[in-house]
Amino acid sequence: MLYRFCVIVLFINSISSVLGQRNVRDSTIGTPLVGVQYGANWTAADLADRYGFINHIGILAGYKTNKNWYVGMDANFMFGNQIRISGLFDHLVDSYGHITDVNGDTGIVVVYSRGVNANVTFGKIIPVLSPNENSGIFFHAGIGYLLHRLRVETQDQVIPQLELDYRKGYDRLTIGTNLHQFLGYSFLANGGFYNFYGGFYLQEGLTWNQRTIFFDQPNVPVSKEMRLDIQYGLKIGWYIPFYKRQPKDFYFD
Repeated sequence: MLYRFCVIVLFINSISSVLGQRNVRDSTIGTPLVGVQYGANWTAADLADRYGFINHIGILAGYKTNKNWYVGMDANFMFGNQIRISGLFDHLVDSYGHITDVNGDTGIVVVYSRGVNANVTFGKIIPVLSPNENSGIFFHAGIGYLLHRLRVETQDQVIPQLELDYRKGYDRLTIGTNLHQFLGYSFLANGGFYNFYGGFYLQEGLTWNQRTIFFDQPNVPVSKEMRLDIQYGLKIGWYIPFYKRQPKDFYFD
């Protein structure tokens, strides 16, 4: 996943090298922005009962006005391997402490956290401690869609109790509204393509369980109340502004 992220960054760099850019040192410029981003997130509230550390990798597209207002959209893939739900498959374990596959061999079951979010965002760049009027303190907030679940993998083995629709009884599928806030720094270079941002990120999911039963807790009713799924951490991004090419000056004798 990190390898793919790096490839995307290099691809953006290659695009930026062929685009005409103008110097932003002396003026505030309105420009589209497209980029990639990574977030390192810790969990809190209801989400902390299920998952630990979660990574975000995503893309963004937006527009910065010549007044330094920002409006845009972003989408992120969420993934991690810290699962805090205990006893998820205890009822499938035999007297030897193993889960067996269809051939009677010891099965290997791996569980990950997975999810996506997609948001609309509105914010502002304040040119403080910046090399030009297009860089500075960057804050934004937004609203969108959030989905998270457990991904159950049995490698190349077939474990009948964990195949096809049976996995839905363990995946804890949860969907709802996503709110987020960001405070950091945005940098648009005076020239070239070294444009980035980074800062502190907070996300609150107002979500609901989508399954009617959890197979590991068949006698416990699944809560239908709203959940508060919080993630917080750091986010960095690399983006490319699509400046209009400056007109060339012509001189006539």
